[in-house]
Amino acid sequence: MSKTIIEIEQLRKDFYVGDITVHALRGVNMSIQEGEFVAIMGTSGSGKSTMLNILGCLDQPTSGSYTLDGTDISALSRNELARLRNRKLGFVFQSYNLLPRTSALENVELPLYYNTLVGARERKERAIEALRAVGLADRMDHMPNQLSGGQQQRVAIARALVNDPVVILADEATGNLDTRTSYEVMALFQELNQKGKTIVFVTHEPDIARLTGRNILFRDGHILRDSMVTEKMNARAILETLPIEQEV
Repeated sequence: MSKTIIEIEQLRKDFYVGDITVHALRGVNMSIQEGEFVAIMGTSGSGKSTMLNILGCLDQPTSGSYTLDGTDISALSRNELARLRNRKLGFVFQSYNLLPRTSALENVELPLYYNTLVGARERKERAIEALRAVGLADRMDHMPNQLSGGQQQRVAIARALVNDPVVILADEATGNLDTRTSYEVMALFQELNQKGKTIVFVTHEPDIARLTGRNILFRDGHILRDSMVTEKMNARAILETLPIEQEV
């Protein structure tokens, strides 16, 4: 029996703008099992970004419950939420969010600085291993401006992996990449998922969503559809059909 990593029950999120109440999430129920690769989809204003912020413990719901790997987040203080984020979650953003004057290796080490159980030697070893896992063993000393967009996103993925999180949250992680580089990055995500990583991937691109295993479509704060991908595409196979434009 698979383990439930994310459990959402009757989740609501309201925002107040003057006298107006915006209902961003309206009683959402959702669960994600260990090892799933889930795409959260929806147009602007659908609630998907609000959901991602709550999943990432960056925001708290107005009501309802969110349990992450057995922990009810509503009972946690701000400091406890920060520790939970650091230990349980890995984040990958559309804009990479790398420190510009810091090497790839140092960028990947960054989350481990907040883990008091990890010393300097282990921190470096784990960062090197994470960069090897994303195919950047030969780019460890490069600065972000010396890397292509695809390579920068690989560094961001390595940074998300370095703490061995229970789930990786990716927010439009292919949004700034060209077609070929997008499939390179998605091939990496598929390989990580095949190794057992649980991934929640926010995207507005149907072609990208077809590379995941399950699609959850949001509209007006509700889940409109939650379905398994019956004809899952293989990113590596698609790459073989594309012309080689540049090294990623």
